[in-house]
Amino acid sequence: MTDILIIGAGTAGLTAAIYGTRAGYSVEVLEQRIHGGQIINTTSVENYPGMPGVSGAEFAGALYEQAVSLGAEIRYETVIRAELGGDVKRVYLESEQIKTAKSLIIATGAKPRKLDVPGEDRLLGAGVSYCATCDGAFHRGRDVVVVGGGNTAIDDAIVLAGLVRKVYLVHRRNEFRADASAVKRLRRYENVEFILSSQVEEIRGETAVESVVIYNQEEDSRRDLSVSGVFIAAGHEPDNGLFADEITLSPEGYVVAGEDCQTNLPGVFVAGDTRTKQVRQIVTAAADGAVAALAASSFLAAKAETGKENEL
Repeated sequence: MTDILIIGAGTAGLTAAIYGTRAGYSVEVLEQRIHGGQIINTTSVENYPGMPGVSGAEFAGALYEQAVSLGAEIRYETVIRAELGGDVKRVYLESEQIKTAKSLIIATGAKPRKLDVPGEDRLLGAGVSYCATCDGAFHRGRDVVVVGGGNTAIDDAIVLAGLVRKVYLVHRRNEFRADASAVKRLRRYENVEFILSSQVEEIRGETAVESVVIYNQEEDSRRDLSVSGVFIAAGHEPDNGLFADEITLSPEGYVVAGEDCQTNLPGVFVAGDTRTKQVRQIVTAAADGAVAALAASSFLAAKAETGKENEL
């Protein structure tokens, strides 16, 4: 029986692990893929206080090492079902194990939002990617497309500009949502072409990406670009279907919780991008992790005190 079970080893989950162990509780973290979450795809973290210029991989690695050094256990498992309504929280794993805990923190983050265009699913892994830092090196000396207008898209384009022959940055609006400083930095690259007020309409190729069809809504025109890769950075969406039967979710699928990170169930908390909130940044994910872990610690302390009173 673990005191605090955390689902997700991104910035929020690992920060929660740090605070939970420092409070003296046993902490276990379950992660489906790789620790670090979205931040590992960022080449340079410029907006975390006191750590300008650190890479996302370095940041994630430091969080991991700190959590483990304090005693947190991190396991790479896939959660397939959860029962969270009782005093004992039960989490069922794909490996057929069952994890039990006195409290639980949901820190599942969000998954990449798909374009839902022809060829996207069929060519996934064959030129279609949601991670430029993971797959960019496969396209050295070739031409690629990056889709999106936020910080992730700009970061991806910067990574790729240093690897490939040419980057086409496609954004459906004529202005970017990304930080102005990041956009300014990207504009310095001569091998980057901005294609605004446009969207990818189709991804073509037999066994691998060969071209994309770009539609410009202002000009009502189409353009066929020969590329070997399509890197999609069109935002993220939560993946909280596992908890839908017990946890209150917003219409968009986010866990409903305020700044106290408390869900509708006693002993169940939420942290990071997966909860309802106005600002989703690395610093707010870390803040959520701290708040959720301290809330879980207070919950456990109160529960222990009640148990002592009942014994008397």
